[in-house]
Amino acid sequence: MSTSRNRRLSRRGFVGSAAAVAGAPAVASTAASVQASPARIARVTAEAGGIVRIETATLTAVMEKGFLTSLKSKATGEEHIAAFDQKKSDALQLIYRQGEAVDVGEQRFGQVESRQVADARAEVIFHNWNGDGIITVSADAETGDLIIEPSAYSSRPGVRSCRWLLKGLRPATKLVAPLYQGVSMAIDDTLIRNSHWVWPQGWEAGLAIFQSSGGGFWVHAEDDRYRYKALHIGSAADPFMAAFDTEGYGPMDDNLAAGGLAWRVNVYQGDWKTPAARYRDWLWQAYSLDREQQRRPEWVHQLGMAISWCPGDIAILEAIAKRANPKRVLIHFSNWRTDAYDENYPTYEPSENAMRFLARAQQLGFHVMPHFNSFEVDPNNPVYNSLRDFSYRDIENKRLQGWSWVNRQAIGVPESNASRLSHRSHKVMVKIHPGLSAWRSTLCERILAAAKKASLKEVFIDVALVTGNLHNCQVENTTSSEGTKKLIRQVGELGGGLQVGAEGLNEIIFQGMSFAQVHLFRSAQQSINGLDRTGGCPLNDFLFGRLTRQFGYSGLGGRDANEELRARIHEEHGALPTITPRSAAEIESPASAVKRALDNAG
Repeated sequence: MSTSRNRRLSRRGFVGSAAAVAGAPAVASTAASVQASPARIARVTAEAGGIVRIETATLTAVMEKGFLTSLKSKATGEEHIAAFDQKKSDALQLIYRQGEAVDVGEQRFGQVESRQVADARAEVIFHNWNGDGIITVSADAETGDLIIEPSAYSSRPGVRSCRWLLKGLRPATKLVAPLYQGVSMAIDDTLIRNSHWVWPQGWEAGLAIFQSSGGGFWVHAEDDRYRYKALHIGSAADPFMAAFDTEGYGPMDDNLAAGGLAWRVNVYQGDWKTPAARYRDWLWQAYSLDREQQRRPEWVHQLGMAISWCPGDIAILEAIAKRANPKRVLIHFSNWRTDAYDENYPTYEPSENAMRFLARAQQLGFHVMPHFNSFEVDPNNPVYNSLRDFSYRDIENKRLQGWSWVNRQAIGVPESNASRLSHRSHKVMVKIHPGLSAWRSTLCERILAAAKKASLKEVFIDVALVTGNLHNCQVENTTSSEGTKKLIRQVGELGGGLQVGAEGLNEIIFQGMSFAQVHLFRSAQQSINGLDRTGGCPLNDFLFGRLTRQFGYSGLGGRDANEELRARIHEEHGALPTITPRSAAEIESPASAVKRALDNAG
């Protein structure tokens, strides 16, 4: 059966579930879902004054000059958009450097009009002093979706994106979104108010759910072409709004336009799992993930705990083996090379101590992932000169991307060619674009050699989450996000096959990963105030957990109330109970979080 036919059948199933009572399955069997579907309706009507009215099997909506001013569920009659002042901004904006937003509607000598172009499609046309744009509005009869496709352009170079604004979110609305593995927060919560999340590093899937008491609505993009996008939540003046950006690929210097991405909108009943299941179904079909799912061995889903940043201390292994089943324990092993940590990448030569540690761990049955790196290259390493032309550069300021560390603070990469070579003690690393086949080949060669020498079956590759729009966005017609996915898949196919763990979890890199080392909400090293409000929503585990198991990052020794909180929040997101022990004594006399992890792997 073709992918397009699979998608059509899934959409038919969704129409039935979207209009059904709360608790109905998201996708029914094909025959049952077609029978249960209401009559197909897809009406889009343009009226004077820039007004467009939309009706589908699941919803009715009104768009006025690009703003949704009404979005009503047919099943419940609930209205999801409250009244708001339309004159404070336009619904369509151009975004330039540092987030400069320029209205392209009525704000400055402007006009907005609508016109009918087909039975189920209309266009809202924008013209003003600073730019022009179009929002195409259509309806999908098979799914009941309202489809909104914004685009904008100007004679002024430097366009980063176009933005469509969604205002009038009701004060009781909660945002459920794939930010730091999943949040469910009041839309005006200070942790997310006036925040910007770029895909896929921050906004980990192109999905936003707006939950009310008995249901709500969602916005998502069915994009399998690695087009960069962003979610903006609230503003300093108005917390009850969201915005959706469609970015142009870098370089942005001469870019005059942005658009080409369709945002799908629909209503639902029940909790957030209903729209999340719809999105997961699309994701599985779009990337043929059933085949990838079959590659996961059973033990991946039988793991009970994980260790991050495990010291190479055999006494820790022996202590754990007395209290838990080693076959149910995943170990991230960071300091294992003859070189110091985060120096001289991509040289991966195991030390004598590491070889002893790995041999004992394998003998006991532990699953151990030595630490490699996805993109980082030490400028002093011999491979750097042949790859340096393909270093990451920031899309806006064009600075080299990577890191250097001084007094435990990241300070960026030297732009001086000489200084880049003379500060190895500061851990200088430069990111190389993974779209470059030569880089993927080089890294895979080094990983395979280490895997053979140490009889590895699992490996970990760091910073895989750091993909996004760049000044040099495409190398070999490949974005950094697609390139990272290719890299992870190539690593997984090395030798007789490796199980891959990596840092970060999003809808692109997860596809080749068995394990993801994930971060807490803006709390990689130190916990923010309000971290306790970020748990309880395992959205990413729901979306990606069939392929990828999460485990925690840092500060998970259970040594104080803060570390106990960090462990709990990870576990509420569906992560394996994770510990970061410093010695065998912390296993032999465990704190409560450590004991919980050990018991879980018993």
